[in-house]
Amino acid sequence: MKNLGYQLLKRYVKAALYLYFGKIVVHGLKNVPEKGPVLFLPNHQNALLDVLLIVVDCNRKPFFLTRSDVFIRPVLKRFFSFLLMIPIYRIRDGRKSLVKNEVIFDQCATLFKDGHAIVMFPEANHNLKRRVRNLSKGFTRILFNAIEKEGAQDIKIVPVGLNYRKAQVFPDEVSLYYGEPILVNDLYTVDDKPASTIAVKEAVSYRLKRLTTHIEEEDRYDEIHTHLERAGVDFLDPQQANNAQKSLDGLNLNTKEDKTSIGPLKLLFTVVNFPVIALWRFWAKPKVWEIEFMSTLRFAFAMISYPVYYLLLLLAVALLFNFTVALITIVLLFVFNWAFVRLGSK
Repeated sequence: MKNLGYQLLKRYVKAALYLYFGKIVVHGLKNVPEKGPVLFLPNHQNALLDVLLIVVDCNRKPFFLTRSDVFIRPVLKRFFSFLLMIPIYRIRDGRKSLVKNEVIFDQCATLFKDGHAIVMFPEANHNLKRRVRNLSKGFTRILFNAIEKEGAQDIKIVPVGLNYRKAQVFPDEVSLYYGEPILVNDLYTVDDKPASTIAVKEAVSYRLKRLTTHIEEEDRYDEIHTHLERAGVDFLDPQQANNAQKSLDGLNLNTKEDKTSIGPLKLLFTVVNFPVIALWRFWAKPKVWEIEFMSTLRFAFAMISYPVYYLLLLLAVALLFNFTVALITIVLLFVFNWAFVRLGSK
C-alpha cells in the first residue's frame, strides 16, 4: 500500500512538473544502471526541484539525502520518510549533531549493499549561478564507508547536469544530462583515503563541468554570463554554452527586440487565473526566504492550488449555467494555461 501511494504521488508530481515547465529534456538515461547501487550526484541550483526532476525520470526509486532542519516536526518527519528522504547533518546544525551522521552513513551503506540508489548534492549547498562549486568530501565518506563496512561492490556514481534556462522565473525550461557512470571501487585505495577522496572528487567535478554550464572565472562571472545571454546562447545545451565561453569576443550579440513577445497572452493568463496569482503574489511569495527556493515554492503552491481552483471554478460555472458548460470552461482554461507555459518559456 505504501508503495502504491508513493507511485501515485510520483506520477502526480511528474505530471505537475511537465505542466509547470515549458519543456523538460532528458539526455543520457541509458547511462543509469537498471540495477545495483548507484549514487546520483547532480549540481544544485534550484532547491527541491533539482531532486524532483531526477526522481520522476531516472528509472530508479532513489532515496535522497537532504538537510536535517526540515525533519524537525514529527508530522513532516513521517511524510519525508514516506518520500524516501534521509536527513543529513551539517556544521550549521551544531557541531554535536554531526555525530548523528555516522548512523546515516551506515544506513546508506546498507542501502548500497541492497542495491538501492541514492541522490546527494556534492556541492552541499544551492546557488543559482551557472558554475560547479567546490565539492564537499561528504559524499566520498558515504561511499568509502559502504565499501569498508558492508563490502559493497560495484557502486556507481552517475553525475547529473541540471540546466535551467532561467531558474528563478516562470515559465521556465530545463534539461537534464545523465553522465556515464563512474565505478567508485576503481578509484578507492584502502591504504590511501586522502588520495582516493581527491580522485573521486576530481572525477565527479570534471564530469559535472561538462554536463552543465560552468563559468570558471568567478571574478568575471557577471560579465561572462551577461555576454552569453546577449549572444542568445542556449543554456539547455551545456556543450554549446561552455564552448561559447572560449571565444566570447567572437559572439554575435543580439541587440534586437524579441518579436515573440507574449505580453497580451500574459495579461490574459493573469486575468483568467487571477485568484491563484493574487494568492501567490500577496500571500505565498512574500514568505519565500531565499531566491533559490522561489521556483520550488511556486511549483508546490501551483501543484496544490490549481486542482482546488479548477474544482471551485467548475462548481461555480455549473451552478450558474450547467455541468457541460462548466466542463468545457475548465478544459479550455487548462489548455490555455498549458499553451501559455510552453510559449512563455521560450
